[in-house]
Amino acid sequence: MQVAVGNVSAGRQKMVCLNWVLFLLVLPSSWAVSYKHGDNVTLYVNKVGPYHNPQETYHYYTLPVCRPDEVHHKSLSLGEVLDGDRMAQSLYHIGFRENVEKKTLCQLTLSEKQVDQLREAIEELYYFEFVVDEIPIWGFVGYMEESGFLPHSHKVGLWTHLDFNIEYNGDSVIFANVSVKDVKPMPLEEGGGLVAGGVGSPLPYARRGERLRDHSFFPKTLEIHWLSIINSLVLVVLLLGFVIIILMRVLKNDFARYNVEEEGRCDDPDQGDNGWKIIHTDVFRFPPYKSLLCAVLGVGAQFLTLATAIIVMALLGMFNVHRHGAINSAAIVLYALTSCVSGYVSCGFYTQIHGERWVWNIILTSSLFSAPLFLTWSVVNSVHWWSGSTQALPASTVLLLLGAWILVGFPLTVIGGIVGKNRAGSFQAPCRTRNIARQIPTQPWYKHATVHMAIGGFLPFSAISVELYYIFATVWGREHYTLYGILLCVFAILLSVGACISVALTYFLLSGEDYRWWWRSVLSAGSTGLFIFVYSVFYYRNRSSMSGLVQSAEFFGYSLLTALVFSLMLGTVSFWASLTFIRYIYRSLKMD
Repeated sequence: MQVAVGNVSAGRQKMVCLNWVLFLLVLPSSWAVSYKHGDNVTLYVNKVGPYHNPQETYHYYTLPVCRPDEVHHKSLSLGEVLDGDRMAQSLYHIGFRENVEKKTLCQLTLSEKQVDQLREAIEELYYFEFVVDEIPIWGFVGYMEESGFLPHSHKVGLWTHLDFNIEYNGDSVIFANVSVKDVKPMPLEEGGGLVAGGVGSPLPYARRGERLRDHSFFPKTLEIHWLSIINSLVLVVLLLGFVIIILMRVLKNDFARYNVEEEGRCDDPDQGDNGWKIIHTDVFRFPPYKSLLCAVLGVGAQFLTLATAIIVMALLGMFNVHRHGAINSAAIVLYALTSCVSGYVSCGFYTQIHGERWVWNIILTSSLFSAPLFLTWSVVNSVHWWSGSTQALPASTVLLLLGAWILVGFPLTVIGGIVGKNRAGSFQAPCRTRNIARQIPTQPWYKHATVHMAIGGFLPFSAISVELYYIFATVWGREHYTLYGILLCVFAILLSVGACISVALTYFLLSGEDYRWWWRSVLSAGSTGLFIFVYSVFYYRNRSSMSGLVQSAEFFGYSLLTALVFSLMLGTVSFWASLTFIRYIYRSLKMD
């Protein structure tokens, strides 16, 4: 079988070396490439894959299409490699501001196996991605039509003619897209050609991202963003106001009652006491598994720092839709650099609560997230490698990431731990702890850990549930997320709700004369991660069309890691909020 295949070829000449240096990650993306009339605008072919499985992608040249005799790949940044990009030069020559009508690229003789490969790709709704001057353009490989029942009609056609349009302003490319309008899908045995043309655009180069945002190959679902966020914000403000007002009124009454009782106290120091005051000699009794608790707090503080830095960098315009994988690169660099935060917080607090095995604490801190990450990545990457997906990382990238952790991440964790250990002061407990622990009364069912986790996890989750949909639509869908100001507000709301709920649940726990608040405070808001994972299952089944082993392994593997990250962050905020609250209420009492 012989076909003439038309493909789109254009791209930016600038070469970006594989690196993870932060300076290169935040270079202004508005630097334009200038062209003269007739200059070649290079088009890079990138990847193909099923439309409904965004993370299942393959190199474009795995399909039987026109290709150079020798394929030359573009040097990619770390973020682009992590994003599954594998850009390669194509046969197409596009002259700047020059129109071309129906130019045939090549004649291919396809074997029966290659025809079947194209048919299978079209039936699975394969789309392709090309890159022109760092502008991604998408289109479907072919066309499929199902009609009738008796008789049933199944038609598969290949788009062999592509109409490529480039918008320019002066000497810069502003926008590019490919279409098949006014073209009928051809049976696989028939051919077509290429049409390339250019039109002027009034939009300056610095604003070309707006053009890409307004025109999308993929469906848009973010129109109701502002209304949903305002609704969530109002509900959260009412919730916080309710918790704060009620809690302050109760505490005020407690302070008045306990301090009056203190003035008329008998010889027995505990006579007449009840509630949270009676456990003042046990409330600061250090918990079991101190090293693990401190490791959780350290890694949680690291991710709080990392998340805040990513959002701030996005607000400053350091990320752009034209810079493939910039956020991925920045996240890896910042994760390595913020390792000192985890070591400092973990080992510093471990020393305060009289921990002695500080070396083991540093090792535990450094592996608390990196070990699950490596295990998950190994499974997911193996699935991608088995399927031949471009999401499988090459050996050079794996060595680079491993070197970043060994040479930067782990040493900074050790340095941070040593500094934290040496600078750690005393624990500063306002009450002395007895040698013998008080017996804890039997607690009602609504004060059990499971109930507290359900309440403490659901309320923070409800505060971000709307925004979570948009984040999932961006990470696991086709959206370009640009509303980072809203994301910062929602992130602040999430932390505030987690802190307030933790304080309220800690108060109810102490009022029942139960002083085991250390781990309970971490688990209460930290259980939000469980709700996020449950939501990810709901999103997979009801809000997406993802399927197959490759996409499922990627989705559920990294959804588990996402849930772990949220648990660590919110557990850390919850613990420090509870500790601050407990110190405050016991300092406010008149104690002997």
